[in-house]
Amino acid sequence: METVKVLMRHIGEFRRDAILTPLVMIGEVVCEMIVPLLMATLIDDGVEKGDMGVIVRTSLIMLVVVLCGLTVGCLGSVFGSKAAAGFARNLRQDQYDNIQTFSFTNIDRFSTPSLVTRLTTDVMNIQNAFMMIMRMVPRAASSLIVAMCMAFVVSGRMALIYLGAVIFLGIILGVLMNIAARFFRRAFPEYDVLNENTEENITAIRVVKAFDRGDMQNELFRTISKRIYDIFMKAELTLAAVNPVIQLTVWASMLLISWFGANLIVAGDLTTGDLTSLLMYCMNILMSLVMLSMTIVMITMSSASARRVAEVLTERADMPVAEHPVMAVKDGAIDFNDVDFSYPEVTLSENDPTAKRRADMAARITGTRRRERVLDDIDLHIPSGAVVGVIGGTGSAKTSLVNLIPRLYDVTGGEVMVGGVDVRDYDLDTLRDNVAVVLQKNVLFSGTIASNLKWGDPNATLEDMRRACHIACADEFIDRMPDGYDTVVEQGGQNLSGGQRQRLCIARALLKHPKVLILDDSTSAVDTATDARIRHAFATEMPEVTKIIIAQRVSSVQDADMIVVMDDGRIHGVGTHAELVASDEIYASIVELQTKGGGDFDEAAMGDHDETHDESHNESHNESHDESEVK
Repeated sequence: METVKVLMRHIGEFRRDAILTPLVMIGEVVCEMIVPLLMATLIDDGVEKGDMGVIVRTSLIMLVVVLCGLTVGCLGSVFGSKAAAGFARNLRQDQYDNIQTFSFTNIDRFSTPSLVTRLTTDVMNIQNAFMMIMRMVPRAASSLIVAMCMAFVVSGRMALIYLGAVIFLGIILGVLMNIAARFFRRAFPEYDVLNENTEENITAIRVVKAFDRGDMQNELFRTISKRIYDIFMKAELTLAAVNPVIQLTVWASMLLISWFGANLIVAGDLTTGDLTSLLMYCMNILMSLVMLSMTIVMITMSSASARRVAEVLTERADMPVAEHPVMAVKDGAIDFNDVDFSYPEVTLSENDPTAKRRADMAARITGTRRRERVLDDIDLHIPSGAVVGVIGGTGSAKTSLVNLIPRLYDVTGGEVMVGGVDVRDYDLDTLRDNVAVVLQKNVLFSGTIASNLKWGDPNATLEDMRRACHIACADEFIDRMPDGYDTVVEQGGQNLSGGQRQRLCIARALLKHPKVLILDDSTSAVDTATDARIRHAFATEMPEVTKIIIAQRVSSVQDADMIVVMDDGRIHGVGTHAELVASDEIYASIVELQTKGGGDFDEAAMGDHDETHDESHNESHNESHDESEVK
């Protein structure tokens, strides 16, 4: 019932149409119920007595009643269609709007395929069920009640046959619907698994082909489809019994009415017209039961969808908003004061098997330490305008550290301050407008290069974009393209190389004119010469901006004002390149390995650390280091 209340709050401006639809459907039923009475009058007082005036007059009245029924029936279709389509539109829009407010913790509770299914298939199921509830339920229920009452008016003894048929059908249909409902509740969430498999296969089609795993993917898809097929077959076979039961009841009722009615006519207790009207009422009653059974089937199918949509609508961002938020960021100074952090325990939807599977996978990766601290006792003070390098092995919590600055997650203990103010006291939009983050996974949207860059600043001019791209060293490949900034970017930037995507993402972040710029391993696909030019441009073009660079290469951070060495969720060392080479054994071993090997940072240099921290968490939530894996 609570689910229904949640959904009904989103009817909005279509409430009037939703109220008018059942009213006009009841009007149509009233017109239909008058026709049998007029038919009895036509036969008894007109045909049998040979009164032509009664025949003509009654026929005209019947014609007017039928036309009225047709009119209100058409109005019911118009109002119902408008209300159902509008309700579905509001559900989709309100879900989408609410998703935009989610924090990372909220998003962790749902999978991407699950959200897509809830916005499409689930909403369509609700729309169809809502249409039937508005039109068929009032029509069938009122028709059943009125026809039953009229049957008792005509002949109480004959009406008992109808009552017995209704009770019999009600019990049988109730049992069948209950069995089918259990299958439908299992079936629709399986679409999430199917969508997830499809999304992964299409997104990673290059990997699938490179490893020649097309047959394996086909078999996996076939297995999931077969599982959905089996569930629906069981549900449909259960529902297949509905029609024979209804047909048996209809013809048995008509046979009994005809038999007993004929005897009553012979005995003089019933007229021919009354028997005709009773047969018509019989069809109305039993057809009403048929319509009700169809509606119950649709409601049963959509009940799981309704719960899933309601979950998205009722999900609330779990980051508290300051009562009087700060609306301006003074500068890019950053302070971590006794910071502890653990990823929150995720409460998963019972209707989301993909989320459950992802959680199980994450638990296997992280073992029993999932709820332990990812960051422990972090004290770090970064002056405004400083260049800070962050380096460490997989699982050392580098990404978790910087995620706290724009408040993508809230600290478990201590405080993170930007510009001298706790990040929890800022207006969230203000904070994130002043802290630009280029994440590990580069995301570009379908459109042009210019439209992607304008995500940083919708009002950016071509000159602004050129300057940002010059700093990010993206202008050198954009200028070589025939269409320049109007070059079309395919979905996900598939027509661009990894290094080109990274540089566009950096330029997009620069257009925000931030006070803090965070590059989370965002030059891993860029050659060392270009990486050096980007860092030099940062130093000369935007000295007032605080720059935090997470990197695997020592060359990317060795010129930083401050280098932070992370190890197992703690700060192992802080200093300049020269200071750390002399005093920090982990950093010194990284430098030695990369200098001798001439390559990137070997994670073996960090030891066999327990991967229970941010990278393993990010992998389980689709924030994996895609570009590094491709390399």
